[in-house]
Amino acid sequence: MGIVLGPNRYGKAESRVVRIVRDTERHQIRDLNVSTALYGDFTAAHTDGDQSHVLPTDTQKNTAFAFAKKHGVDSPEDYAIALGSRLLEATSAAGGAVVQVEEYAWDRIPVNGFGHDHAFVRRGGEVRTSVVEVTAAGAAVTSGLKDMVVLKSTGSEFKGFLRDDYTTLSDADDRILATALRAEWRYRDGARPGWSTTYESVRALLLETFATTYSRALQETLYAMGRVVLEAHDDIESIGFTAPNKHHHLVDLEPFGLNNPGEVFIAADRPYGLIEAVVVREDR
Repeated sequence: MGIVLGPNRYGKAESRVVRIVRDTERHQIRDLNVSTALYGDFTAAHTDGDQSHVLPTDTQKNTAFAFAKKHGVDSPEDYAIALGSRLLEATSAAGGAVVQVEEYAWDRIPVNGFGHDHAFVRRGGEVRTSVVEVTAAGAAVTSGLKDMVVLKSTGSEFKGFLRDDYTTLSDADDRILATALRAEWRYRDGARPGWSTTYESVRALLLETFATTYSRALQETLYAMGRVVLEAHDDIESIGFTAPNKHHHLVDLEPFGLNNPGEVFIAADRPYGLIEAVVVREDR
């Protein structure tokens, strides 16, 4: 039985690209973490050490920085499409380029009631994400967010679940529901919406649905969130979620002579339930 090279790709991971737009006194900042990869006919590089068709990862890094200036960063998606197209054009052996971009948000520091022109404060832990795959057929775009930590202090239950000899969990009629949400939505082929406008709309829909949906399980909440997004945006064909259940356990305060009617909890970081789901249009 012969031995051959399987699927492979190579690239430069996590180039920290910060673009400051300073064409007026009121500056703009885009703070990106950029990873690029090329795949295609690179067999000779692995089997024979022949690098003649390999665009160096250092060149990929340099292109990421150069295109932050040359093309600009109106949105992570638009920037990633331009960067991926350039890498594909420069590498004849490549069948495709994959560009992943994470964007970290900064807010203007308020001074005398107004946001300062050129001083910023980093916002929380939430990160905007995008993954773009560029081939000769075009660009496939997936946008998203991660580490969006949300919590509701009531409006959630979990009961009626399957039990066996090892089940100790009690029914919960009223519990804290919390997660650090990761969501990724894939656009239909050829869709070119206003990337940032759509991002803000999807984010708002996810938050509003989480807040207002009575949850009998985190699974039900995720499905409701996905359904609302697809109903509102025809150019999105699917949305997937990864949601760790951030458990909050009621603390027994009776030893201290205190009642605890759902007011004091311990936040347990591990182990945790991990819920994953994709909501997709039926015809897809």
